[in-house]
Amino acid sequence: MITDECINCDVCEPECPNSAIYQGEQIYEIDPTLCTECVGHYDKPQCQLVCPIDCIPFNTEVVESNEQLLKKYITLTASK
Repeated sequence: MITDECINCDVCEPECPNSAIYQGEQIYEIDPTLCTECVGHYDKPQCQLVCPIDCIPFNTEVVESNEQLLKKYITLTASK
């Protein structure tokens, strides 16, 4: 998730390999159905690594195991 501290710096969106990050009404947002926390692509979430103000914590309301994230990654990349 992206918190209200987001300054719309545009750094996170192009780093997302699943295009899960998009410009919302006020700040950038993450579509949890597309987010794999970079599992399958990278060792760590790229959006968190590039965010200059650390406003992208893990969403405690949407917790998925590595197996679930890998399955989502396989599903998303199979359709490309």
